[in-house]
Amino acid sequence: MIQYYFDWSVIWRNWDRFASALGLGLSLALVSLLAGSILGLACAMARVYGPRWLSWPVWLYVEFIRNTPLLLLVFFVYFGLPELDITWLDKTQSFILTLTLYAGAYMTEVFRAGLSSVPRQYMEAAKAIGMRPWQRQRYVVLPVMTRIVLPAFGNNLISLFKDTSLAAAIAIPELTFVARQINANTFRVMESWLTASALYLVTCYIIASLLRLLERRYSTIR
Repeated sequence: MIQYYFDWSVIWRNWDRFASALGLGLSLALVSLLAGSILGLACAMARVYGPRWLSWPVWLYVEFIRNTPLLLLVFFVYFGLPELDITWLDKTQSFILTLTLYAGAYMTEVFRAGLSSVPRQYMEAAKAIGMRPWQRQRYVVLPVMTRIVLPAFGNNLISLFKDTSLAAAIAIPELTFVARQINANTFRVMESWLTASALYLVTCYIIASLLRLLERRYSTIR
């Protein structure tokens, strides 16, 4: 039976690369979620309050993205757009664009459910005190909706952070790519992948814990 001997010195020597890769993965997830949330809110508003003809393109976008594998979307944007003479995106920007479109589709449904869940009495009260439509949206609908969608928002952030591992497919030096590179250079299979797994696990747990604190404070409709 072959004995495997752990050599963690490989990890300590490359710890700065793991830390940098972890920071890059978090940055990719945060930027994509913020941009995707703006896109998702616009699409959700179009579906809930917009004309019927506008809801169909949004529905097609959401269904296409949600039913297409993310890795396929990554390849389509990175390899496909240059064939259409869209060559100004580098690999990081193309991945952010892909993850933004992906997050936007899911956040559209999250925000649509949140908008539909705002109690009708809130809107009627806002009308009764003379608020204009944009004021009702700004001061009543959006704050209440934000509290409603906080749990789903947090789940999407964690999911997107884990999905950044697919950036390794186009050689973006995030956590999975760095672990694979160190494994290939040192043949320390268990150490490389256990370290990457532990960093994903701990980071996701910290994010989930922070989001639970936010949910306790803001999720209650007052």
